Amino acid sequence: MAVDFKYIVVGRGLMGAAAARHLARQVDGVAVIGPDEPDDRKAHQGVFASHYDEGRITRTIDPDRNWALLANRSIGRYGEIARDSGIDFYREAGCVVVGADRGDYLEKTRQAAVSLDVETSLIDAAGLKATFPFFAFPDGAAGVFEARGAGHISPRKLVKAQSLLAEKAGAAVIRDHVVSIRSDGGSAVVETAGGRGYRGEKVLLAAGGFSIAENLLPKPVAMTVYGRTVTLFEVSEADAARLATMPSLILNVPGTHIYLLPPIRYPDGKFYLKIGGDPDDLALGDAVAMRAWFKTEGRETVRAYHERIFEGLVPDLAPLSISTAACVVSQTESGYPMIGYTSSPEIAVLTGCAGTSAKSSDEIGRLGAELLLSGGISEQGYSTDFTPQFR
Repeated sequence: MAVDFKYIVVGRGLMGAAAARHLARQVDGVAVIGPDEPDDRKAHQGVFASHYDEGRITRTIDPDRNWALLANRSIGRYGEIARDSGIDFYREAGCVVVGADRGDYLEKTRQAAVSLDVETSLIDAAGLKATFPFFAFPDGAAGVFEARGAGHISPRKLVKAQSLLAEKAGAAVIRDHVVSIRSDGGSAVVETAGGRGYRGEKVLLAAGGFSIAENLLPKPVAMTVYGRTVTLFEVSEADAARLATMPSLILNVPGTHIYLLPPIRYPDGKFYLKIGGDPDDLALGDAVAMRAWFKTEGRETVRAYHERIFEGLVPDLAPLSISTAACVVSQTESGYPMIGYTSSPEIAVLTGCAGTSAKSSDEIGRLGAELLLSGGISEQGYSTDFTPQFR
């Protein structure tokens, strides 16, 4: 049967938009299907995405070398994406990872950076206090600091840039969401919520947490989606200026594992310092539960946890207001993204953020594009093959 497109990417989030850009640069006949951000989240009846935000940490430093490499290769292309799209989505504020002094976590983080020739500095407790006077770290803490090639990105603007570049390269951007995917006569057919059907030689499902929705794959991916709450602390213009040298922070000490972003200006014109990292898990079993979760403001218990951490970590900062928002993370059995084919040779998956993929999404998308173009992913320095698992 005649096809409408050679390749159809289902999902226009961080991974999907990146995959569409990489595909469209190399071949004609690419489409990416995914909605724009809803104007009214609580009234919205369709799907959601966690990239509706202005702040995600970006850094190479990571105790897992595969994640470090995914991030490092993505960061290396930020300049090209920003230049070609005209959209500035990255700020090089630096990133510091703080853990127990002489602990395995910091040593693995440092070793992964060294293996990729990334410059970092190891900072003891006294050095942390001198270098980052606005933070009050726990006793016995030390840090690994990456000053260059690290900081934070606007995931919202990065998706906008990737979508724009995919379209400029010839991809069709279809602003709808897919409700079913099936193999049919040697190709794949997708049906959208808007009642349209499209046929492609290959389909790549990159729908984030919504990849677990029914009717999208021959068998569901073995992936658990968790609701997460982020807390936004509004700060004054004066405090934002005073904290201009604050880096992104990952704090991983006994009893506390959170991330913190420095003051960032949001679309409402205000500056917010954001903390994420839930003390416990809230599993969301299906698309209905995810839709309901995204319409909330998150959990009050997590807000209280973040407030306690904020008061101890940034004691000299008095927020003007405190608010929360809901997002999700998708955990796979391997701890890495799943990039591979299903039991159908026409349908592949690209999903599984592990709560840390925004910074790495361009490289993950590139690997998804390679999967379709080459039929598989070559090793390329990774110690995992990203094989998907199904239930």
